[in-house]
Amino acid sequence: MELIDIAIIAIAALAAGAVNSVAGGGTFFSFPALLAIGVPPVVANASNSVSLWPASLAGAWAFRRELARFSHSLPMLTAVAFAGGIGGGLLLLATSNAAFSRLIPWLLLTATLLFAFSRQISAQIRRFRPTSGTENRHHIGAGGFAFQLVVSIYGGFFGAGMGILMIAALAIQGFDDMHEINALKNWLSAVIYSVAVATFTIAGAVSWPHTVVMLITGTLGGYWGARAARRLPAPLIRGFVIAIGAVLTVHYFLRPA
Repeated sequence: MELIDIAIIAIAALAAGAVNSVAGGGTFFSFPALLAIGVPPVVANASNSVSLWPASLAGAWAFRRELARFSHSLPMLTAVAFAGGIGGGLLLLATSNAAFSRLIPWLLLTATLLFAFSRQISAQIRRFRPTSGTENRHHIGAGGFAFQLVVSIYGGFFGAGMGILMIAALAIQGFDDMHEINALKNWLSAVIYSVAVATFTIAGAVSWPHTVVMLITGTLGGYWGARAARRLPAPLIRGFVIAIGAVLTVHYFLRPA
């Protein structure tokens, strides 16, 4: 691996870790960088997922105070993310590049639109959902677990836009604190990436020289991004999420088949 290749993927992983910890969509930087230096698509996808695992853990640690507020729902959410990550990883290993490449832009478009209009959708859902004055605003219901299972399968399958889709799922359920949403997103992403580490390693689909470089800089980016996000106003983060989703969607629609 040449020095220029190391520099390209190191910088891309640093940006990916930071963006993932704030909003999701970091794969937009890291996955194309691996492709650009000649890593085959399936290996690039697997290596990218493995390399961003510690970055998600670092981001979750930075948001640990917010994450603690969901102590009641977190064990079940973790189990759901674990199961979905396994399913998605196995699905990827059984699917051709061409097949999942055709799905990516539509999944990203759906995720971005869901998040952009999550408040309106959440308001409509609340009209048909019984509530009480003692309702725990940090409680996640059965529908939320089901939605997270779908997101986790997608994340294990191909991580691009997983964070945005996860944020959209949480926002639609009525959560409006972006720091709490980011805390859950980072932790659940770390769980899914943990499954990817095992699945793709066992399958021999990881390029470790590339992955090690990205592990280091991606983790630094994840922790730095999460700490920076806590100092930013929620509306700015929300706008950033929508912008990242739009860029990802346009990119994957316009890229050559």
